[in-house]
Amino acid sequence: MEIKVERLKINFKTLEEFKKFKEYGLQELSMLEDLEANMVDNDSDSPFYGIYYGDKLVARMSLYQIDARFDRYFYPPHDYLELWKLEVLPDYQGKGFGSQLVEFAKSFGLPIKTNPRVKSREFWDKMGFASVDYDMERDLGENPLVWYPEGVKAQSHHS
Repeated sequence: MEIKVERLKINFKTLEEFKKFKEYGLQELSMLEDLEANMVDNDSDSPFYGIYYGDKLVARMSLYQIDARFDRYFYPPHDYLELWKLEVLPDYQGKGFGSQLVEFAKSFGLPIKTNPRVKSREFWDKMGFASVDYDMERDLGENPLVWYPEGVKAQSHHS
């Protein structure tokens, strides 16, 4: 069975699937409200990408492209992707689905920033992500990890 990453449609079926994920929260609820108020149609593209196993959504993430003007992580400033809510359902962990999602995100060729969940550090290390090497972010209570495509450097205050 070919397993591929696809952009998720915003519809009641997708949102129903989302309820199985721990990271279900405000973002999904606002999508649900928009859907109920008919502000979005069934086919509008969501920021969510996922992997279906058969007809079951087993892994997902959300990706936002952030404009270089708002970039505080990369030097020179760069459009980048913010990766949130990467999650694989417990029964499907350890099968490479999470890696597949991250590789898909990398395929856009932009730097990627993520805030890892507790205990997921090993996974991100394996995927080539590194800590941001300066202190500004710690103040925001974030501990972001970043990944650079070829030719984009980490921003550093020591340079």
